[in-house]
Amino acid sequence: MNTKPAQIYLIPSTIASGTQALVISPQIKQVISDVDYYLVENVRTARRFISSLGVKNVSELHFEVFDKHTPDHKLIELLSPLRKGRSVGVISEAGCPAIADPGNKIAQWAHQNKVVVTPLVGPSSIILALMASGLNGQHFEFHGYLPIDKTLRARKIKSIESDSLKIGKTQIFMETPYRNRALADALLEVCANQTSLCFACNISSSTEDIRTKTVSEWKGNLPDLPKTPTIFLLQA
Repeated sequence: MNTKPAQIYLIPSTIASGTQALVISPQIKQVISDVDYYLVENVRTARRFISSLGVKNVSELHFEVFDKHTPDHKLIELLSPLRKGRSVGVISEAGCPAIADPGNKIAQWAHQNKVVVTPLVGPSSIILALMASGLNGQHFEFHGYLPIDKTLRARKIKSIESDSLKIGKTQIFMETPYRNRALADALLEVCANQTSLCFACNISSSTEDIRTKTVSEWKGNLPDLPKTPTIFLLQA
């Protein structure tokens, strides 16, 4: 008989389609085979992901949506299975829960209520991009999305570039894929020629492309950034 207390598992999913065999560990598969209740950002995506692993019949599982729109007061209800001894799996739309993801609220609740939180090893586009960029991995900051408005975006780029120049910090951010090129153009327009920029596209996929150059090297040689997930990194 398993007497292990119910806990919360933060379960990474793939960040590129068809990569399950390469990036999903046996530990993740084992947890999924044991857990039958999930809080997920997107039910359809989560079902497809679990089904692709071939370790559990998704028809046997219970899914509830937890995303950025979920009110805080509903979290107690969503986590009520813990009181009955059922562990809870948390799955993000892509990558690691609680990293650039509202799952951190679940982990916060767990600490406040003395529930064990177990993070599982898996792909994170932010960390993988930083690893491959050649930029400062000792001191970095993630900003999420920069402003869409051109004036505000330029101001933000200048601010984070100045911060990077002062203390050598790598600045990491992202964009909606169809605006990748607009952001890249803004970076070349605003940043100093010696600032290093990394464009990390399609991370972990067969078409992965991660390249770092100075602004001056990118000018006139900017790639036609695909309308695919891209992480941007800057170091002045």
